[in-house]
Amino acid sequence: MKRPSSATVALGAMVPVVRVLLLAGGVVVVGNGLVPARYASWGRAVVIALAAVLVVREVRRQRSGGAPAGRRAPREGGTHNELSGITYGHALMADVISQVTFNDVRMPATFKGTLDDAADRLAESVRKQWRDEEEQRKVQDPVPLPVRWRPASDALTDHWSNICEARPGALPAPGPLPLAGQLHEIVDVYRRIPSGRLVVLGRAGSGKSILTIRFVLDLLKARTASAEPVPVIFSLASWDPAMPLRRWMTGQLERDYPGLAVMSPGPGASTLAAELVERDRILPVLDGFDEIADGLHRRALEKLNGHAAMHLLLTSRRDEYATAVQHTKALTAAAVVELTDLSPADLEHYLPRTARKATATSTVWEPVLRSLREHPRDPAGAPLAAVLTTPLMVALARTLYSDTPDRTPSDLLDGRFGTREALEDHLLDNFIPTLYQDQPPARRARVLHWLGYLAQHLDRLGTRDLARHVDGPGTRELARHPDRPGTRDLAWWQLGDSLSRSSRRCVIGLVAGLAFGLVDGLVMWGVTVYALGFGPVMGLMNGLVNGFSFASMSALALGIVYGYRYGETACEPSRVRVRLLGGAKEMRKEFAPRMAIGFAGGFGLGALAWLMAALGFALVVAVRESPGSALTAFLATRFDQGLNAALLYGLSAGLAYALMAGLEAPINIETVASPPDLLHTNRTTALFQLLVLALVLGVMGGVLYWTGWFSIASWVAFGLVGGLGGGLAYALSMTAWGQWVALSRIWLPLTGRLPWNVSAFLADAHRRGVLRQAGAVYQFRHVRLQHHLTRAFRTTPQGGADRVRAERAG
Repeated sequence: MKRPSSATVALGAMVPVVRVLLLAGGVVVVGNGLVPARYASWGRAVVIALAAVLVVREVRRQRSGGAPAGRRAPREGGTHNELSGITYGHALMADVISQVTFNDVRMPATFKGTLDDAADRLAESVRKQWRDEEEQRKVQDPVPLPVRWRPASDALTDHWSNICEARPGALPAPGPLPLAGQLHEIVDVYRRIPSGRLVVLGRAGSGKSILTIRFVLDLLKARTASAEPVPVIFSLASWDPAMPLRRWMTGQLERDYPGLAVMSPGPGASTLAAELVERDRILPVLDGFDEIADGLHRRALEKLNGHAAMHLLLTSRRDEYATAVQHTKALTAAAVVELTDLSPADLEHYLPRTARKATATSTVWEPVLRSLREHPRDPAGAPLAAVLTTPLMVALARTLYSDTPDRTPSDLLDGRFGTREALEDHLLDNFIPTLYQDQPPARRARVLHWLGYLAQHLDRLGTRDLARHVDGPGTRELARHPDRPGTRDLAWWQLGDSLSRSSRRCVIGLVAGLAFGLVDGLVMWGVTVYALGFGPVMGLMNGLVNGFSFASMSALALGIVYGYRYGETACEPSRVRVRLLGGAKEMRKEFAPRMAIGFAGGFGLGALAWLMAALGFALVVAVRESPGSALTAFLATRFDQGLNAALLYGLSAGLAYALMAGLEAPINIETVASPPDLLHTNRTTALFQLLVLALVLGVMGGVLYWTGWFSIASWVAFGLVGGLGGGLAYALSMTAWGQWVALSRIWLPLTGRLPWNVSAFLADAHRRGVLRQAGAVYQFRHVRLQHHLTRAFRTTPQGGADRVRAERAG
């Protein structure tokens, strides 16, 4: 279908808007003349409610394409979304309009088709994501490290009759399968297993993550039919075995691929992600069984055994998996392989190819490799030979000595590294400074502090989750053990959780209250001076009094509400985008609950606004005349005006929030929710909601001014204080984007814990190879690096103080 021009779209969008405004205005004008004077306050509220209902009816008619009466208009698939705020105000309109997608009214739904279409689009998204990540980590530059494996011991493997899916009594009895192989053979080895269940064991840094990425990419490359399952990597560090596995997988898919949160076509209320999981259209690659919280490995293995028919690939360190098997049994019907160490020959074929040439036939690695080959038991070379047996340490050594011209790998043979642990610490200590060697020394020190704070934050999240979910004696001590795995997902909306609950309450209340008070103070200063004719001094005093009263009361109220609503877990970001006249929401289903939620929030805002205005007026009178006249001034305030204000704000907020249901659509299925993209989408959605509320308040205030109920001053105060002030305060306290701004963009940088531009810092760390991207979250390149940064951060005075404060708050 040919895409219309922007002018055509804008002109077409104006027609229903004008019709809606004329309809609402006509009802208000007629009702204002019919309602008796003594019932004016209540009557006008009823008339406004009727106008709102007619507006919604008109919008629904426009959204259904003007379907004739009695004929049901086609309904598009709905989306799964959560409350993301009442909306904001006028000041940010231009930025919002420039980022909103204008599309034809007749544009089809985001997803039309079957699960085959969804699976194919998901497969393409997964392929792009992990191809880019493999390139970022230089896995193929210049060649992959020779990751190899051999069959694991029988004690860790289930019966071969189960693995081979042999019928009872079948002869001959199944025996071991040929499972040994290397990286490029992983898909072939997997397909030899009739049960489709494989466990890959290996010690830290042995190449399990590299293997999972190559497995996914090779399996997708060999995928020829839409009905074949799509391999998706899931990080088990975030799985609580108390949650059903399929439900957890569904949530992870909806987080990382937001387009799958759209409701599936046909009957039922499940999302596309849930349908793909339930119909076994997803092949889970469960990475990091060992990273599940200590004490939960046995329970996790029991849960996995409850899904014996599910094809999967599971990775783990050997010790954690072996311990879990001893307490229950091996993973049902799963073959098990174990990664082997790199050999000196592997190093000789890889490291020289990564380094600059020293001569025409040799590189800087030549003396080191020759020493390891000719003197394997040398006291200086033995620790290095032991360290360079894992791909992780080889990658670190390459970064430090192949990619850095002013260093020579011969330093690794220095006698100061007497043990393997000392040499590994040396590589880990210098890894990040090497990646940031283009930065000044002071900047590198701050980078180490910031990354250490993030690692400590992940450790604290894991401690909190473990203490919450694991029962039994010694749980608190286990949760605080320095070597426990913690969590790996570094989500931007959870960065504020690095602060204690009381600190978050204070910061959120303070920032939201200041925003509300600043807007109210400026508006009331202007109204007092230019509309009421007061002098500049009295206007400034009135603005300061009103601003302070609004700031203090709203800060207290919003801090309490935030602590009650988000005291334990952070606000999840919404995963929708805004499309003018092209959303995919089911209006009939969403209107009533959204109208109720918006009305409740707006009613409270209106009541608070009236109370603060009355108190501010009383204080101004007390300063201008006498303290005794303040009470008289407050009592003289008409309480029916407070009720009217509450009803007006309630109806406006409810109508605005309900109208947003017709403008929201899920993010495209092909889109991977990268952290910056998800943050950008949430910001755009929130600012567009701000625009909608501002328009609704402005139009309603204009109609009331037209009828003589509002003065110009009341119209301005109604729109700006309610739309901009109240909306900003709500957004900063009750939405994921707003909490990110208040905590991660203001408070944490202000106290030196994080840089001012956190998003750019995380993106740069990912580009340099410190972090990796896993869908909508970042992760440290390796859990070993995360643990090293955590321990280093705890040894610093500031890091130790942060840890003590966090433990006291927990």
